Amino acid sequence: MNEADLKFYAAWAELLGWMREYAGEREQARFVKQADFTEYIYRMARPYEMPTTIMSASLSDEDDRPVLLVSASPRHAVFKEVQLHPFDSHVYRNLSLAEDGTGLAEGRRRFTKQMLFDLADRLFRVPQAA
Repeated sequence: MNEADLKFYAAWAELLGWMREYAGEREQARFVKQADFTEYIYRMARPYEMPTTIMSASLSDEDDRPVLLVSASPRHAVFKEVQLHPFDSHVYRNLSLAEDGTGLAEGRRRFTKQMLFDLADRLFRVPQAA
């Protein structure tokens, strides 16, 4: 894998960490792995060089219904993106590697942990402080 791809998947792993953190802090949310990368599933004896096996995950409610579904492009994809998809909506957001090579961005705007938490709070209808 080239350096940009390694940075992209490191940023993806960081986003998954934020999702785990969010689920750990909120009673109504659970982190659920939805799917692994096929490179991991079918790797046989080859070494696996990506920082996570998870290709798709969600923040789900107590009944395991996804509320926010996220997925990353597979390694063979030319354009690497992370897709954030509120499950009951037709609207989604695409994130790519930030210009400086650290973290994810939506266009030029860096996507932060706080942005993820704010989005998830709205989707889980968490009361906002005044």
